[in-house]
Amino acid sequence: MPLFAAPRVLIVIPALNEAAHIAGVLNFALGFAERAEGLVVVADGGSTDGTREIVRRRAADHRRLRLLDNPARLQAAAVNAAVARFGEGAEWLLRLDAHSTYPADYGDVLLSEARRTGADSVVVSMHAQGQGFLQRAIAEAQNSRLGNGGSAHRLAGEGAWVDHGHHALMRIAAFRGVGGYDESFSHNEDAELDRRLTGAGHRIWLTGRTRLTYFPRRSFGPLVRQYYNFGRGRAKNLLKHNARPAARQAVVAMLAPAAALVLLAPFSAWFALPLVLWLLACLGGGLAIALQTKRPEGLLAGLAAGVMHMAWSAGFWRQWLARRPAAPQGATA
Repeated sequence: MPLFAAPRVLIVIPALNEAAHIAGVLNFALGFAERAEGLVVVADGGSTDGTREIVRRRAADHRRLRLLDNPARLQAAAVNAAVARFGEGAEWLLRLDAHSTYPADYGDVLLSEARRTGADSVVVSMHAQGQGFLQRAIAEAQNSRLGNGGSAHRLAGEGAWVDHGHHALMRIAAFRGVGGYDESFSHNEDAELDRRLTGAGHRIWLTGRTRLTYFPRRSFGPLVRQYYNFGRGRAKNLLKHNARPAARQAVVAMLAPAAALVLLAPFSAWFALPLVLWLLACLGGGLAIALQTKRPEGLLAGLAAGVMHMAWSAGFWRQWLARRPAAPQGATA
């Protein structure tokens, strides 16, 4: 395989059992890599579904593609390892999610936005899309304000300076300067890194000119586990930096303790009120989403949003009450 000079853009795709999506992501990534003098690295955490074989076949015919083992399995470790191995001399890091699709000009727009704004990190909004009734309902929940709480990276806009967003393009010098991702974080590693980036004086620009399409979990079981871990990651982030949750996070955090009061309902029916209100909010939210989107999946989206919030709250308190802050990042970037 012919070699070439250090890449201008290092494109990293953390992956684990993504055979259904990896080919499409590679098509985009390799096309952009040719235009942008880039190198594509798939950092695989031990896939058993054929993902590695797909990447190997493509790498055999493409000089700009590498497969890198990620024995730690976590996305934070995947990106750190790729930067440590292939990032020398590169100016930009582009992180791609294997479970997503991207417009053809995604990378070009991000580089243009970085040049125009002088940002050290350009982040994006994301739009969830489902295939099948339940996955579409979950996607509707994640796209709604009920489900995403108004998070900047879930909502398209005209562009703004932010403290955090969905990671896309970042200056490798800034990434390395703050130590890369903290590999003790299985979730929320991006928000934790953004705290260190902004604390070091780096600026983060949320672009409104492009976004990615994300495929959410297909059923409630994996969705609950995902948001439970999101909640744990957020609490771990706050504990590490001795910070308090934002107002909207504090409201969601109180959901699980409030609903747990139903255990005291034998003593007074009033203790069941928070859980009843949660159920009514799920129903009302689903009706509002269905009316707004004019799709029947919206009716179930309210329940999906409620489940996401409840799982997030449970995970938050599991981590917060354990009072085990994150260890120093020990990044390899």
